[in-house]
Amino acid sequence: NFNVGAYWKRKYKGKQEKEPWFILTNLDSLSEVLKVYRARAGIEAMFKDCKTGGYNWEGSKANNKRLNSLILLIAIAYTATSLKGKTFRQTNQGKYIARLTEKSRRDRRHSNFWIGLYGSLWIHAWEFYSDFISIMMSNNPQKLNNYKKGLQAMSIIDKTA
Repeated sequence: NFNVGAYWKRKYKGKQEKEPWFILTNLDSLSEVLKVYRARAGIEAMFKDCKTGGYNWEGSKANNKRLNSLILLIAIAYTATSLKGKTFRQTNQGKYIARLTEKSRRDRRHSNFWIGLYGSLWIHAWEFYSDFISIMMSNNPQKLNNYKKGLQAMSIIDKTA
């Protein structure tokens, strides 16, 4: 038993989708179908994070036993990093870690994993480059307010990391 879900986005800001979506499903509610379909973007982001975009597990060339151990280790690390990224977002610090999304973009650009990973890397990079950054800031005093906001965000991220 299956249903066909059809959806055509309404015209928004003078733009209309050229074609509707048709989704073959066993779900009864169109709103539920759309919710599940939209979640696939998060699932695809997770696979990217675990593969080429993050831990590069497909490049490991591990045998079956080691690959199983590696996948378990990646799952634990992925969960911890994603939870850290979620915390960074909840404390409103994700905007300092990730570039801004386009105004027309509805969905997030970066996953919680990406935010968690790069938030931690930001802290470590600061330790390495802080002297250089201070010199650069002395040459650009007009950027001092943004710099101070970034330092405050970094302090919050460091405390939650």
